[in-house]
Amino acid sequence: MKDYIEERVLEVAKYIIESKATIRKTAKMFGVSKSTIHKDITERLPKINPQIAKEAKQVLDLNKAERHIRGGKATKLKYKSAEA
Repeated sequence: MKDYIEERVLEVAKYIIESKATIRKTAKMFGVSKSTIHKDITERLPKINPQIAKEAKQVLDLNKAERHIRGGKATKLKYKSAEA
């Protein structure tokens, strides 16, 4: 694995853990695709640093469990603003 990829993977993981960010938000922040972030966290990070990989996976699992709630809030807000 190239050095710049390894550095990005560690930076991405650090960002996700510190900010509890979603894959989408992280991808936008780093200027790469969602699939790149996903591959970085699920495939590359465990090979580089298993402990950080475990922490990042916990954050992503929490985000995945909560996403239906965030989607419902966004829809509610959308229709509320459309009424006004």
